[in-house]
This record gives sequence, structure tokens and C-alpha cells, in this order.
Amino acid sequence: MQPHGPELDREVPALLVKVGHYPDAYGAAGAARSLGRAGVPVYAIVEDRLTPTALSRYVRRAFVRPSTGREPVQRLVDGLLEVGRAIGRPSIPVPTDDEAAVLLAEHRAELSRWFLVPPVPAHLPRRLADKGGLSELCRAHGVATPRVCTPADRAELLATARSWGYPVVLKNLAPFTRLDRPAVGSTTIVPDEAGLRACVPSDGPLSVLLQEYLPQTDAEDWITHLCCGPGGDPLLVFTGVKDRSWPPETGVTTRGRARSNPELAAMAADFCRSIGYCGTADLDWRLDHRDGHYKLLDFNPRNGAQFRLFETADGVDVVRALHLSLTGRPVPSGPQVPRSFRVGRLDLLSATTTAWRERRRPWGLWPDGPTERAWVCRDDPAPALMAALRFGVPAPYRLLRSALGR
Repeated sequence: MQPHGPELDREVPALLVKVGHYPDAYGAAGAARSLGRAGVPVYAIVEDRLTPTALSRYVRRAFVRPSTGREPVQRLVDGLLEVGRAIGRPSIPVPTDDEAAVLLAEHRAELSRWFLVPPVPAHLPRRLADKGGLSELCRAHGVATPRVCTPADRAELLATARSWGYPVVLKNLAPFTRLDRPAVGSTTIVPDEAGLRACVPSDGPLSVLLQEYLPQTDAEDWITHLCCGPGGDPLLVFTGVKDRSWPPETGVTTRGRARSNPELAAMAADFCRSIGYCGTADLDWRLDHRDGHYKLLDFNPRNGAQFRLFETADGVDVVRALHLSLTGRPVPSGPQVPRSFRVGRLDLLSATTTAWRERRRPWGLWPDGPTERAWVCRDDPAPALMAALRFGVPAPYRLLRSALGR
């Protein structure tokens, strides 16, 4: 983060909130750095003391509260209230996963004693994070999406896939159930019926979404990060291109570029305004060159892991915009700064795996301009060192396994 930027209220701390086990959370480290550099006291909920984010110089205190997402909801709420009391003054919760965003919205009244939660309609984050609910909202508000189906059973799943043709995309349907009863480890491109049968090996009720596959050769991947005020008023909207992801084509952004797209920004802002969304959000789009439409793939009702790709000339990102908004301060609306974002280890996996499959040399492994890195930065080196120690050793094995397609 550049040293310039708007003056944030340093009397109002922030708490990074998570539900589930994912210690490799560079988005949380980015939020700690963004707010911490502005002088905001930052606290974090972590899995253990050696979580990289817990070692950030900008995290005043890390609360070790491991969770799986399978706990009774009230236990999670009580845990948040306990953390709030320990902080001792009202703070702004920054959710780093969909489950945390749902929990905060649905229990806003109960949590308001210690937390300043955006006034989003209580039901909305769960509906947006639910892949079927998002599709319904898109249809109701004229937003294009790929074809989707929420099959009741395995027979309907197989019949729909046959009628559409392969490959197809399979996703876990809803927040919390994706942690409790996941059908797939993550969004999965299924090449044929044998693969689909392997993903869903038995009959019974399903909690999956079947989505039409949009060929990468005929499409571009775009992302929109934004922050909305009460009633869905867009305070800040960023757009960019997703160059690579892990796993390839379906996963988190590992290499992206900030790129102004007024048409897409207006579409995202209009959608949030029409549904009354409030808070930060991360939207994944695919521009389908076959019909010229931007199609919404996912709506994450919280800041995305790669949110630090985006910053305005005034030094504002979506996390700073959220803090400004909830403390009653104006959000400057300067133009976004052109730069790129890389998650080094995962981007290397993505680039080399894709190059192996396509029988070509990997490209774009070196920065080609101003680049924000997920972990590495000069003023906060400890998280990067711990991430390298904790997650770097298995990387060669994962690379070999992915390259061989096993």
C-alpha cells in the first residue's frame, strides 16, 4: 500500500473474521496490511499461532478460534461476542469467507453490541453465496449467466448433463453445506459422464449446482470488486482481468491485471443497487465471445482474496472503503491504478500445469509492471516466510500430480 491515502478513524479497530480451516489466507494478510498501514488496530481470528496472518506486524492480536463450519451457529456467534468483549470497543468485522459474511448478516442485531456490521438485508449474503439463489436473482434482474441446474437427485444430474453435452461444471451449492457435506473439493470441470458419476457416486439428495461450461477459447475471465453503502449505493467499483487461476480455469486468481471496464462496472453497480447489497463483494464474470454477453459466474459477499489488485489513485481499496463508510467518512472516488497481482507459488503451479497440458512454454512468470504480491512485501516479511515454510514443501508433489493428470 502506498503511504498516501485518506485518513481512517484510528479509534475504530477491525477484526478479520473467518469460518473454516484455510490457513493459506493471503486475502486476510492483505486486509491486515491495508488497514494496519493506515493506523487502524487490526485483530484476526486464526486457526493456530503459526497461521501466516497471525505473524503479521499489523495484527495487534490473533485470536486462536479454529472452526470447521459444522458447529452449531450459536457457538460461532458466541465466539464472536467473546472476541468482541476481549477487544473492548466496537470494531468493524471483515469477513474473509462466505460463511463469515452470512453469519455476520444473519446475526447483525445480536452482534451489534461489539461490531459495526454493514446494514445488508439479513437474507441476502446467504442467497448470493448459494449458487442456485444467485441464478434466480440474476434472472429476476436481467443479469446474464451460464445455464444452471440444481438437480434433485443423481438421475436428474446425469440427464441434464447429457442434454447439455460435456464438459460441464460442478459446484457445491450453498455456504456451510460446502464445508459440512461437500460434493466436490472445489469448482470442478467434469469432462465426461464417467467423471460425473465418480464425483456423485451414489443416489440421494444432492447439494450441487450443475453449470454450463463456457469454453476458455471463446471467453475472457473478468473480476469486479466493489464496496456498496446502505441501499446498494456503489461507493467504489473496480474491474480487472483474471489471467490465471488455481486450479486452472476454475479456482482463485493467481495472476490478474487491473483494467478499466466502464460497461462491466456499470453492470455490477446496477445489480448491487437493484438487490440492495451493502458491503464489499467479489464478482467473477466470463465474457462469452459467442454472444457478446458478460455472464456472472459467482458473487462472493465479502472482499476477495485478490482484492489488493485494486487501488485508486487516492490510496483506497475496498477494505479501506468499507472502514470509511462504516465510520461515517466520505470515500474518495479516484480512478483505479493500473497494476497486476500474483500469488507466486500458486501461479507457478497454474502456469506450468497449463503449459504442460498445452505442450508449450509457460508465460508471464515475471512482473511486467507494478505488481502487488499476495505474501511478499518489504515492510511485513514474516507472513511470507511462514507461508513458504508451511505450504512450500508440498508444492513439487502437487505440481507433478497435476501435470500427470492423476
